Amino acid sequence: MELDGRVAVVTGGTRGVGAGIARAFLRAGATVVICARRRPEVPVPGAEFVPLDLRDAAAVGEFFDGVLSRHGRLDTLVNNAGGTPYRLLGEGDAARHARVIELNLTAPLTASLAAHEHLRASRGSIVMIGSVSGGRPSPGTAAYGAAKAGLESLARSMAVEWAPEVRVNTLLLGMVRTELSSLHYGDEEGIAAVGRTVALGRLAEPSEIGDAAVFLASDRAAYVSGAALLVHGGGERPAFLDAATVNKEE
Repeated sequence: MELDGRVAVVTGGTRGVGAGIARAFLRAGATVVICARRRPEVPVPGAEFVPLDLRDAAAVGEFFDGVLSRHGRLDTLVNNAGGTPYRLLGEGDAARHARVIELNLTAPLTASLAAHEHLRASRGSIVMIGSVSGGRPSPGTAAYGAAKAGLESLARSMAVEWAPEVRVNTLLLGMVRTELSSLHYGDEEGIAAVGRTVALGRLAEPSEIGDAAVFLASDRAAYVSGAALLVHGGGERPAFLDAATVNKEE
């Protein structure tokens, strides 16, 4: 398998997109270490779990040193941990919105800095899990969108500063069907209706995000760095097409 003998860390890998990424790396032959603040309700078979608060820089450094001591190397860091509740800007103070930015932008920076020397030694790579929210208005999740925009910019700068030893890329995700989809889209009818707004007619599955992350971590992407790969099913249908009173399909 294409990642045999390699070691990958997936932050926030206990559920949803992160678990899908962890499973994809395991299928590709990698040794996988996942970290999160809480233990998974459903463990990812074959993956090692280590509890970690990514906002604690000292603990993050110890975590990566531990990965190296147990496994001898680190080849890939997937900065997946993140997320946000729905909250309009006027419904929270600046400190509350700043916590969203801390989790989605500062924490990936902290993890990347702690992992850098280990990745440099293996000529490894970083995969940032970004979002289309970073490139369009994100009402209700504005701080999250701002953080994801910053994450993509950070990845591009890292790709230049840390070349040629470490490749850095971003996956820009559209909507993904996870255990928490109902919090954002409602019941099954709501999820299906939201899926119909996407060109491919559905939400992504976590396994599909995992396959894209494996590609960026593999030798098949050896000349890919500083890139932002859209994994969004073709994107959402522009609202003006349905609002217009001309050019309607019969």
